[in-house]
Amino acid sequence: MQPLKRLAISVGDLNGVGFEIILKAHDQIKQLCHPLYCINYTMAQQAAILLKKQIPNDFHIIKVSGEFVIEPGVVDTNSGRYSYDSFLCAVDLAKKKIVDGIVTLPIHKEAWMLAGIKYVGHTDALRDLFQSDAIMMLGCEKLYVALYTEHIPLREVASSLQTDKLVSFLIQLYRTTTHEPIAVLGLNPHAGDHGVLGDEESFIESAINNANEELGKDIFVGPIVPDIAFTPRFRQNYSMIVAMYHDQGLAPLKALYFDESINISLGLPIIRTSVDHGTAFDIAYQNKSSVLSYINAVKAAITFQIKDSNNDQ
Repeated sequence: MQPLKRLAISVGDLNGVGFEIILKAHDQIKQLCHPLYCINYTMAQQAAILLKKQIPNDFHIIKVSGEFVIEPGVVDTNSGRYSYDSFLCAVDLAKKKIVDGIVTLPIHKEAWMLAGIKYVGHTDALRDLFQSDAIMMLGCEKLYVALYTEHIPLREVASSLQTDKLVSFLIQLYRTTTHEPIAVLGLNPHAGDHGVLGDEESFIESAINNANEELGKDIFVGPIVPDIAFTPRFRQNYSMIVAMYHDQGLAPLKALYFDESINISLGLPIIRTSVDHGTAFDIAYQNKSSVLSYINAVKAAITFQIKDSNNDQ
């Protein structure tokens, strides 16, 4: 038998459900990998007491400095800073090849902002840390969604839609995954109805044609009318969909597969997966959280293979 892989687990915002998920799933996770939890014992013990649980004897900690009072469900500067420091600890372990990959628990974007952190989330930070055009892909084995734009205001999406930029995105996506064919959504209702409801689809169609030509095969299909793309009949033919903006892709995905979906960062020199849900402040420290997305994220981190985005499959 091959030895179990080592994964660094960043604990997320300690005012949310992340540490509850970690403790609930620990016995299952340790059968899959060697988890290293990026937190110090004082903070872990404080969270465990709030949950009325014990820290397991085989709970391996990589110390992250800092102490504060956990306030369940509260957006807080200290918890934002600590979640970021835990994340940086996990990334550093991966950079040094001490671990085979990292799994991140949810952070709160407003708490990061309050803490003076310039990034809007993990993927944004990873792009800067590795100087890489990382792609955010979310979903499960039944369906994955890749996001062309992520955490930007809706009013900025149309102006972000540029043919050359989308071509680069599509080619990188293909070269870092094993999915084909891949459906590409239009931006407008009815995919623009041939210009009646908008002309952005002309940029998307050009990008699809150019990407397919460069790859030498018809990988990308579209622009697809967004309101049919997540229907059962359509999904029979596609395991991946490219969405033009965050809610276009993630609202239907989460309606279908909320508990089991995960987040995978493509195009990085390290493996990073995450749960596909937020901090769930409304149920923090109430022992109501689901561990399925976390377990799936760990499994994906174990099996995921980094592909060279500069070469074809």
